[in-house]
Amino acid sequence: MGLFSFFNKELAMDLGTANSIVIHNDQIVVDQPSIVAIDKQANKIAAVGVDAKLMEGKNCSSIIETIRPLKSGVIADFEMAHHLIRELICMAGVNRSFLPPSLRMVICIPSGITNVEERAVRESAQQAGAKEIRMIYEPMAAAIGIGIDVLKPDGHMIVDIGGGTAEIAVISLGGIVCSKSIRVAGDDFNNNIVEYLRSRHNIVIGERTAEDVKKQVGSALPDLGADAPPDFPTLGRDLMTGLPKEVVLSYKEISHALHPSIQRIEQAILETLADTPPELAADIYRTGIYLAGGGSLLRGLDVRISDKTQLTVHIADDPLHAVARGTAIALKHFNEFQFLIK
Repeated sequence: MGLFSFFNKELAMDLGTANSIVIHNDQIVVDQPSIVAIDKQANKIAAVGVDAKLMEGKNCSSIIETIRPLKSGVIADFEMAHHLIRELICMAGVNRSFLPPSLRMVICIPSGITNVEERAVRESAQQAGAKEIRMIYEPMAAAIGIGIDVLKPDGHMIVDIGGGTAEIAVISLGGIVCSKSIRVAGDDFNNNIVEYLRSRHNIVIGERTAEDVKKQVGSALPDLGADAPPDFPTLGRDLMTGLPKEVVLSYKEISHALHPSIQRIEQAILETLADTPPELAADIYRTGIYLAGGGSLLRGLDVRISDKTQLTVHIADDPLHAVARGTAIALKHFNEFQFLIK
């Protein structure tokens, strides 16, 4: 068995728009931003992950180009996605042997993915060295990662807010009964902040700065009470003078900036609830809504969704890694969850 396992490796991968996570032997071995930096003069990969993200917005475009291969949860640049997946596999350390192992992978995909987009993910993994590839929908993986017994005849609603998509699904008896996938998520929150500062403060900021603003003073509610974060000084370029400028932002301002995107997520949740069969709707009334993904960490989001739906809202214990851990569990118990994996 030891020799067999040496030549056969298994990886669970959450290939996300913002971050990619790889689990091997029940351990998170890779947690990196989904970004690739290309040295255009040497025509080679300059960096992947954290090192590439440090270059974003600070590089000379004629020398170094930073590329995000995934947009809205799906592959937008096939060649760069191939490089990203290959580097993630190398970072996981499964190919560090004289004879490359036979690699089996389970990869998360959005529930609203098209056949063409699914084929692009599969072919990218194959080119990166995977021999056997299975797919699992993100809401199902999130439910398993949260600890829900998806095989029981109980209805559960999962809302997974990642970097590129928000996945809303009602799950029962090991299947997705109804779902909605909208391309509104963490990246849109960043864009909301960039546009707000441009229109309200006449200041231009980059995506990395917008991400910092979201983490420091991001809020779904205009009143957080005692949990309110302190104001956050933000640096950018003045549109009028072209000079560097600092503005101090409050969470109330950012809640106003994020309102349009959060409203669209709320509407998608309401539409999914409207499509839910009555018996499962009764279950959801008792069990509530479960939030996963990095977007669920936005301050006050659980309270706002609860007020909108009049349901209890739970945030996963480890929302950033819930999807990846669910994928790893499905891979580990392959025979039990085989019907969940495409």
